[in-house]
Amino acid sequence: METLSYLTPEGILSPTCQDKLTPDLLVKGLKTMLLTRLVDERMITLQRQGTITFAMSSLGEEACAVASAAALEMCDWMYPQYREAGVIFWRGFTIQQYVDHMFANAQDLEFGRQMPNHFGSRALNVVTVSSPIGTKIPHAAGCAYAMKLQKESCVSICYFGEGATSEGDFHAGLNFAAVRGCPVIFFCRNNGYAISTPCSRQFASEGVAPKGIAYGITAVRIDGNDFFAVHEAVLKARKQCLEGKGPVLIEAMTYRMGAHSTSDDPTLYRKENEEKEWEKKCPILRLRMYLTAQGVWDEQKEIAFVATTQEEISKAIAVAKERPYLPLKSLVEHVYFEIPESLKIEYEQLKNSLAQEKG
Repeated sequence: METLSYLTPEGILSPTCQDKLTPDLLVKGLKTMLLTRLVDERMITLQRQGTITFAMSSLGEEACAVASAAALEMCDWMYPQYREAGVIFWRGFTIQQYVDHMFANAQDLEFGRQMPNHFGSRALNVVTVSSPIGTKIPHAAGCAYAMKLQKESCVSICYFGEGATSEGDFHAGLNFAAVRGCPVIFFCRNNGYAISTPCSRQFASEGVAPKGIAYGITAVRIDGNDFFAVHEAVLKARKQCLEGKGPVLIEAMTYRMGAHSTSDDPTLYRKENEEKEWEKKCPILRLRMYLTAQGVWDEQKEIAFVATTQEEISKAIAVAKERPYLPLKSLVEHVYFEIPESLKIEYEQLKNSLAQEKG
């Protein structure tokens, strides 16, 4: 299949691009990608220092999240995986909110119950990330079907890596969405590896997009490091969904420049020259060069933005370190409408046991 691309690695935009993005939107897009990268870097450092327990980076894949979020409306429901921090930053999630989540402190919107990088916000229509791969695919299809039944002019979007297409949830979700004509966008980041497993050992098909065609779904393959290509593909997919023409599968070709997580060592399964080739295709580099050529961005603006952002991240970390953790009783709260007797008994047993250990 053809890979749709408009922005070259040198930052030159093809005249065939019909998606006319404003300078303001593009500058916000660049800033959001930079913000995501800077936050990722600090979180990995904190994990290495033992300050937080876990971290994952979207290094090299930022355009997939940010450009797609820019093409959607706030009413649209987003089902991110753990590399889509850019979508929640685009929608207004603050650095402090994100850092509080990474620390799992008392201000964490998820009550400290999730692993770091498993963010979410009900206010922003961003459904909490789930660790099991692929589980959100049928959820997003079901959400879209509900909106269709209620005649809402909104869509849902589900993000996942190519490894998730090896899960049964992928096939069940796509088939359900196709049969029911659900207004859902399936956004696959094909970054080459499911942790250490390359695509060649995951499936025999020619990539992911043909799998959508097999289910009767419109499928496209795009350059996932091209801000313009990602934005256009998602914008067109949303339009198709709202016109009642069924779901869309987008395969975004990209590359995970960093490790899978802070528990991974990519040097064990891939070559350094492979990484260096993809460095040249960096989504931030490409958009930066384009905007610089357009006269709306320059080195001084970037230096100022990076300095301000790093200062804000440092302040957020300092605040998060001083915030308390949630009380023990939060373990049994916000699970059921009313705390059942069984949980009350277990809570008392745990509380007494901990008290004895301290005593």
